[in-house]
Amino acid sequence: MRQALKQFIFQELVFTDHPERFGEQDDLLEAGLDSMGIMRLVMFIEERFGVVLPDHEITPENLRTLSAIESWINRHRTSDTVG
Repeated sequence: MRQALKQFIFQELVFTDHPERFGEQDDLLEAGLDSMGIMRLVMFIEERFGVVLPDHEITPENLRTLSAIESWINRHRTSDTVG
């Protein structure tokens, strides 16, 4: 999951010459992830990982880092399979 997220983010949303230097705790919003990029990222996540991410959870806290995004997806994968 992390590799697919990282590839999409750095090829489509946040352009950098050195994505390998970007760690899972580095701030994507400071790196240039904007509101249009966030919407594209949410659509990618929902299609790629088969989860539904509620609009009210599209917050900086859930989208600031690769680690936060991965945790957000995992919470919904678990709740989707349980409920």
